[in-house]
Amino acid sequence: MVKLLVKNRVQILVHISIWMLLYGFAFYPVLNNAQRIPSDLLPKLVAIIALFYINYFYLVPALLLKKNVLFYIMVSLVLLLCSVMVLHHMYEPIIPDNAFFGPGPRRNFGYTPIYRSFISFGIPYVISAILRLYVEWKRNENLRLSVEKESIKSELQLLKAQLNPHFLFNTLNTIYALSVKKSPDTSQAIVDLSELMRYMLYEADKDLVPLNKELDYIKSYIQLQRLRLSDSENVSLKITGEDRGRAVPPLLFISFIENAFKYGTDYKGKTYVKITLTITDESIYLNVKNKIGIFREPSKNSGIGLENIRNQLELIYPALHELKVDNDGNNYEVSLTIYQLKQGL
Repeated sequence: MVKLLVKNRVQILVHISIWMLLYGFAFYPVLNNAQRIPSDLLPKLVAIIALFYINYFYLVPALLLKKNVLFYIMVSLVLLLCSVMVLHHMYEPIIPDNAFFGPGPRRNFGYTPIYRSFISFGIPYVISAILRLYVEWKRNENLRLSVEKESIKSELQLLKAQLNPHFLFNTLNTIYALSVKKSPDTSQAIVDLSELMRYMLYEADKDLVPLNKELDYIKSYIQLQRLRLSDSENVSLKITGEDRGRAVPPLLFISFIENAFKYGTDYKGKTYVKITLTITDESIYLNVKNKIGIFREPSKNSGIGLENIRNQLELIYPALHELKVDNDGNNYEVSLTIYQLKQGL
């Protein structure tokens, strides 16, 4: 019960405010002029409150929200008219005989015009309908946003699930190449891979990770790639700016870097890959450039990482990122700018 009250505290405050306003308007003339409270005032207020909540809890959900608009209007009019007529008949005052009305007591039908009573009943009634419609709209909107958020979260998890095996297969190919050459760096490559996998297992399932951890991951990955290259002189990573106190989605940049090493290396192992990361207070800028070393026939899964990262950017940074890809046949260049970088964890 307490949880329900806390959850609906805004609605409760709105209802209290409405009745304080209505009661204030009703009693102000009486209090201001020090007049007696009319005998029909309290019954009218009770009737107004009853109509308000009958409409709020029953008629609007049962008729208006189910698109039975015409029937709802007819029922509302009948209900309002009946309530006004009953109270008007019960509390209309009696005045004594006079020359205008002839012998016998007469009712003063002009004392409280029916149309004024109808308006005084109708305004709160309409307010109750508007309020209930807003509450239902707000509830549906919150539900829609919740479902959308869960959908985005599920989609991101699916994108990561597709990305991780893709990265693992590429890295295993690297270690395989070292083992074939009986390179003394094979054991170090296995250690580096274990560190990368630890990051992927314990960090990649989070919504955000500290930027410095993501950069350490990228550095380890590039070091692992250097181990398999016969010529890594033209492989460079330049990071400028303060990475502390910032956060990014995990594995955000690795697909672009993977792609550069995949296609920027020829059969002799000569590689040209230049990676630049610039961090400012407002944004982070990534530029990855590689020479197109060899031509490979596109496979079914080629580019899956890049396509996933495009989708991920659209989901996480809609209208807050800029991605450019240039391919002139000799060089392949990716430029990514993310604005309003999130604060660190």
